[in-house]
Amino acid sequence: MARGEGKWLVVVPVLMFAAVFVASRFFFNRFVAFRIKPIYQILLSKSVRTHELSQKADPVGHIEDELNRWAEKNAREIARLKENERYRKEFLGNVSHEIKTPIFTLQGYIVTLLDGAIEDKAVNRKYLERSEKNIDRLIHIVDDLEEISKLEAGAPVLEKECFDVVALVREIADSLEMDAARRRIGIRVGNPHGQPPVPVTADRRRIAQVITNLLSNSIKYGREGGETRIGFVDMFDRVLVEVKDDGIGIAEENIPRVFERFFRVDKSRSREQGGTGLGLAIVKHILEAHGERITLRSKLGEGSAFSFTLSKK
Repeated sequence: MARGEGKWLVVVPVLMFAAVFVASRFFFNRFVAFRIKPIYQILLSKSVRTHELSQKADPVGHIEDELNRWAEKNAREIARLKENERYRKEFLGNVSHEIKTPIFTLQGYIVTLLDGAIEDKAVNRKYLERSEKNIDRLIHIVDDLEEISKLEAGAPVLEKECFDVVALVREIADSLEMDAARRRIGIRVGNPHGQPPVPVTADRRRIAQVITNLLSNSIKYGREGGETRIGFVDMFDRVLVEVKDDGIGIAEENIPRVFERFFRVDKSRSREQGGTGLGLAIVKHILEAHGERITLRSKLGEGSAFSFTLSKK
């Protein structure tokens, strides 16, 4: 390999990484701006009041009295703003951690290549392939951040249509077949004796995202050599979809937290497989936008079952 060509193999991943990093900062800033907007509104309101009070004889005393009265009347709002600030700091810390990990890994590979490893064809190929995986992880993080920011900024516009949810599940299961095969996990869709079509009305693209996230989660935390089953239950005007595995399960005290952003049951396995910790939060928001709910049954060491409903109409 020519030295000039080798350098381009390093430059291209660096440029891709820079683009992903800039995009991640953009979506993060937009998300945070939405979360702290109420704080700016209140500060603006107080500045107007302060300006009016400054015309009086004792503006400092009047401002203090006004702020005290405001605090008494708005104790709940103050608590909410403090919670928003706590959330903002926690979110920033989580995002920073998620982005730093692939960044530092990329940096290590690139420095090694620049120090001479690029001349070794076998080594530079291995490091470039690993760099590509970390770039893919960064892109996945940015995509999830963009999605969660849109969902939390308000109800998304849903493009509802009638489709067969069984066919959609089979399509997604086929796309994840190689991931499941690596862990020798079988995926069974519907009744083994014959599953009829189940028509539902929803945003097909977003429900596909829900099913993809749930199946990916099931494969990631499933028991090696185990099985993931997707079942369908007719509930008159609705259908219940259940994704069940025989994996590691979830401790009872952690069940209420699984739909929180960045929460992980098994942090070491999530780090190893590159999860963002936003998948289940996105699932919850998408279903809530449809007016539906998701529930979880799980027992540590025995597996988990995620269930959600969809309208037939």
